[in-house]
Amino acid sequence: MLILNTKSSNFQEEFNKILQRGGLDIQEVTPIVIDIINQIRLKGDQALLEHIAKFDRWQPQSSDELLVDTALMQKAYENLDTKLKEALHLAYDRIKAYHQKQMPKSWVDFEKDGTILGQKVTPVEKAGLYIPGGKAAYPSTLLMNAIPAQVAGVEEIVVTTPTPDNEINELLLAACHLCGIEKVYKVGGASAVAALAYGTQTIPKVDVITGPGNIFVATAKKLVYGDVNIDMIAGPSEIGIIADQSANPRYVAIDLLSQAEHDEMASSILITTSKELAQKVSKEVAAFLQKLKRKEIAQKSIEERGAIVVSECINEAVELMNKIAPEHLEIITQNPFELLPKIKNAGAIFLGEYTPEPIGDYIAGPNHTLPTGGTARFYSPLSVEHFLKKSSIISFSCQAMYNIGEAAAILAHTEGLEAHAKSIEERLKDR
Repeated sequence: MLILNTKSSNFQEEFNKILQRGGLDIQEVTPIVIDIINQIRLKGDQALLEHIAKFDRWQPQSSDELLVDTALMQKAYENLDTKLKEALHLAYDRIKAYHQKQMPKSWVDFEKDGTILGQKVTPVEKAGLYIPGGKAAYPSTLLMNAIPAQVAGVEEIVVTTPTPDNEINELLLAACHLCGIEKVYKVGGASAVAALAYGTQTIPKVDVITGPGNIFVATAKKLVYGDVNIDMIAGPSEIGIIADQSANPRYVAIDLLSQAEHDEMASSILITTSKELAQKVSKEVAAFLQKLKRKEIAQKSIEERGAIVVSECINEAVELMNKIAPEHLEIITQNPFELLPKIKNAGAIFLGEYTPEPIGDYIAGPNHTLPTGGTARFYSPLSVEHFLKKSSIISFSCQAMYNIGEAAAILAHTEGLEAHAKSIEERLKDR
C-alpha cells in the first residue's frame, strides 16, 4: 500500500487526492439518466420493459412478469439452511431493536395563556427501497432499509432490484419474506428510481426512495429529489482507521480489505502514529490479498484508492480523519473512547479491536446505509426519521393573541405585507 508521511513534501498533494475520492462523474452520465427518466415518465411500463431488455439481458413479455410472486419469497425462506435462517433472524431482531430507539414522538406544550405548541410525527405513506443486484446481491441491505421503514409505520413498502438474466438472489427473496415485503419488482438502475419517483402502470409512485446503487442510480436519485424525498447520494464504500502502536496489524489489514473487496473504487485509509505498524499492515495486506476470491477487485482498490498515513501524533491523526469524513471509521487504539469526543465527521464509528466494520454491516444493529465520499460532514446514516415527516402544531387563545399579536403585526408591516398584519390586527380589535 502507498505509505505517506505528514512530514513529506508531497503529502498535501497526495492527501488532497484522498479528499477528492468521492467525486462521482455525475455530469458525464446525467444526459443518459435524464433520457431514461423522461422515457419512464412518458411511456411507463413500456419503457421499463425496453430498459430491462437492454440493460438486464432478458425480455419480459408483459409488465406482470416484473412483480415477484410472494410464494417464491416464502419458498426461498423455507429452504434456508437452519444456521443461516437463525443468523437472518438475529440480524432482524437487533436491527429492529436499535431502530425502535430512534423513533421520535409527537409532543404538545400548553402555556398558561392558552397557547398550544407542538409537533406531530407522521410516517410517509409509501417508501421505495432500491436494493442493488448485478455483481452481488445484498440481503443485509434489504433488512437495513425495510426495518426502519416498518418501525416508522410506513403502510406500503415497494422494493426494486435489478435481475440480470432474470435471476434473483434467493437469500434476498428470503429476507423479503422475513420482513413481510409483498411488492418486489425486477427492475434496476435509473429506470427503477424513475418508476418509484413518478409511478408507472405497474409500479406505484412513492414518497421517499432509499438504498444504494451505482452512478446511474445515484444520479437518478439526485435528479428526482424534490419530486420525492431520498436518503442520500451514496458513492463507493470506504473505511478509515485510526490506529496506534498497540493495534494488531492483521486486524487492521483485513479490515482495510473488507471495504476494498466491495468495489474497485472503494477507499481504504489507515492513519497511524506508528511507522512500524504502517509497514506491518502493508505487508499483511499484500499477504491477505493472495487469499481473497475477489482479489482483482480488492487489489485495484488498494492500489488506486488505498493509503497509509503516518502522522506525528494522535491528535493530528484525528484532525486528518475528520477532514476525510469516512463512511466507516474504526478506532483501534489503547483507549479508543478517549478519541470519541474528538470525532466530528464519520458515518459510523467502531471502537476497539474487536469491533470490525463488517459486524456493523450485518448484525450489530445500527444502519449500514451511510454517507460516503466525505458527505458525513452533513449527512447522517439511514434511520427511522428518513421515513417520517413532522408537522408543527399551533393553537392560540384570544388572550395569547392579545399578548404577542401586536409584535407579529409590527414585523409584518416592516416586511411590507399589509394583509399579514391586518389578519392579526382584525383579531386584536375584537378583544
